[in-house]
Amino acid sequence: MLMSGQEYLDSLRDGRRVYVGKELVEDVTSHPAFRNAAHSFAMIYDRKRAPENRDVMIFEEDGEEFSTYYLLPRSREDLLRRHETHRRIASWTYGLLGRSPDNFPAYVCGLVMRPDLFEGIRKGFGDNMVNFYKHLRSNDLFACHAVTNPQGARRPGAVEPSPEDSPTLRVTAEDSEGVTLNGLKMIGTAAVFCHEVWIGNLQPMGPGQEMETITCSVPLNAPGVSLWPRKPFEKYAVSEFDNPLTWRFDESDSAVLFEDVKVPWEKIVCHDDLAMSRNMYLISPGHVLANHQANIRFLEKLKLIVGLAGAVVDANNVGHIPAVQGTLGQLAALQASLEGMIMGQIQACEEQAPGFQTVNRRYMYAALHWCSTNHAQICDIVRELMGGGFFQMPADSSIFEDPKMAATFEKYWSVQGQTGKERMKLFRLGWDLLGSEFAGRHMQYEKFYAGPGHVMNLYSYFNCPWDELKGLVTEIMSGYDAP
Repeated sequence: MLMSGQEYLDSLRDGRRVYVGKELVEDVTSHPAFRNAAHSFAMIYDRKRAPENRDVMIFEEDGEEFSTYYLLPRSREDLLRRHETHRRIASWTYGLLGRSPDNFPAYVCGLVMRPDLFEGIRKGFGDNMVNFYKHLRSNDLFACHAVTNPQGARRPGAVEPSPEDSPTLRVTAEDSEGVTLNGLKMIGTAAVFCHEVWIGNLQPMGPGQEMETITCSVPLNAPGVSLWPRKPFEKYAVSEFDNPLTWRFDESDSAVLFEDVKVPWEKIVCHDDLAMSRNMYLISPGHVLANHQANIRFLEKLKLIVGLAGAVVDANNVGHIPAVQGTLGQLAALQASLEGMIMGQIQACEEQAPGFQTVNRRYMYAALHWCSTNHAQICDIVRELMGGGFFQMPADSSIFEDPKMAATFEKYWSVQGQTGKERMKLFRLGWDLLGSEFAGRHMQYEKFYAGPGHVMNLYSYFNCPWDELKGLVTEIMSGYDAP
């Protein structure tokens, strides 16, 4: 079943509990904190079904049609098709919806390539993984993941608190039908707009945390589940003119609270296994495919940032200055470098799971490191090109509602070749991308997208062919000796 945008919106009115402060949100599709972002996700559902996109974004298997981000790649051509699917979705939102509906399926596709990993944890868990993949694929569901523990939660080797004192999600009871969950998981990006949440661990687990290793999927309207999102920026957007990105693309981030939530055994893929709770993502292609999608999504955002730089230079009439041309050239080279790294992942694809082709791990982690390291620097370069243009604008676009004020504004704020309104529109967009509260969230998001900097370094360290590289040194030194 391929869901339409309207069907997607209707499906969110399912009795979920979302709290903005103390307010219980009855309908995220109409609430001023979430409605426009909800419609942005609905747009993706509609556009991927459109005739001009179906050949790439829909595939058929056993007489049924599915979204291509559920395609299990067995060739480079399959990887290219998945790439183009991710790219189109990211381009429709300018890379600003980090957890779009194609993100978590990339994890699931990688995990389901290795059902043996789950079967090794407990008999039947491998079938559970396969059935979960088919469940998401057949129903065209939007799922997210919450795989981080609350800040300040215990670390491996620390004194084990009692279940009542630990904030971290854990199994507090189990019986023949399933388990009972209590506690908190972070960070459910886009969870407000999803049908199900996958809970697990991307952090290492240590002795005493066995009950925290639970990995499963839970419907977001399940009894006992509630979402506690951060401050919704969309709610405070003045208008689309004044906050064009905040207005449509605030995907939200939520803490996901579980209070006596019952989960049946058939929904569980890991329990009481300290190593596999995290290693499942790294041994399977799950982590690689999901972060390949993130690379593609970041590139589309980078295109917007570099395009903004060019537009601001034109607006300020400084494009003839060699130093400015050099700055734009630097940005252009950075954007092309990332695009090359992404395409290299596909061209140098590898078989990480038997019978399947996945993108090159080393190149993917290098690109992930590149994105986390360079995003802030790139934004600073473009902010420098913007100068003080934003601060020279009136408070908001309400001035255009008064004909006299609008005329005065045009008289004093217009420049040769650009009206005052056009100039204000550009700098509002630039500020929303690089300086607003929405922009600040994206700055933090990109910095810690896949973990802190030392984690990024370790991904590349563990995937580097050190023996081969050090062998070059040995090869040279073996050819000579002291006289």
